[in-house]
Amino acid sequence: MMKKIIQLLSCVILLTFFTSCEHTQQIVKALEPYAAGANGQLTSGEIAAGLKQALEVGAQNSANSLSALDGFFKNAAIKILLPPEAQKVEKTLRDLGMSSLVDKAILSVNRAAEDAAKSAAPIFIDAIKTMTIQDAVGILKGGDFAATNYLKSKTTTALTSAFKPVIENSLSKVGATKYWGDVFNAYNKFATNKVNPDLSGFVTGKAIDGIFYQVSLEEQKIRKDPVARVTDLLKKVFGSKQAQGQ
Repeated sequence: MMKKIIQLLSCVILLTFFTSCEHTQQIVKALEPYAAGANGQLTSGEIAAGLKQALEVGAQNSANSLSALDGFFKNAAIKILLPPEAQKVEKTLRDLGMSSLVDKAILSVNRAAEDAAKSAAPIFIDAIKTMTIQDAVGILKGGDFAATNYLKSKTTTALTSAFKPVIENSLSKVGATKYWGDVFNAYNKFATNKVNPDLSGFVTGKAIDGIFYQVSLEEQKIRKDPVARVTDLLKKVFGSKQAQGQ
């Protein structure tokens, strides 16, 4: 590598005698990535490629994990429960011996979230493709959740737009709409104040929260655990001094 750099720099010196200043500056700029690599530092291209690969791995692992059976339902950290405004409904129905009805509603909304999680990875990948070198350097040197926060800023709107119709369809497919309707119809028979929450909006928000929670765990694995760096590029980038803040 060093021999190549010396040869290239020699060419630059010669070219300064035969080209304009503007052209010479362009040539020097083109050599900067090589110079960085020669000094033991990651090149900007390596950083960008490594961060994109890390995000792709994390996004795909997250989507695969949460879209599996019980991906949400048996994960205590992200399991979707009844919304706060419906907790009174839940208590009332359980007190009336209708726990099975409530349990079916909770299971069905988690099944809907698991179904919707399948569509997350392509949206993440599209956002990752647009990442700039500046974005990548900032993420590498950023905090422990810099990559997750980047995806949040770039994909939340798209995820919401994509998830909601999938959630609505999934809620219908797994019977959540029926169970939810049964829950609130049963409650409303005894309640003075009737309840009619936006089920699809609530589940969509919770599903997106769960996806980003899982992505943050994947990011931590790659940043902290060498075993999670499953490619040579990830090992090089996240094992570098720059990634360690040195």
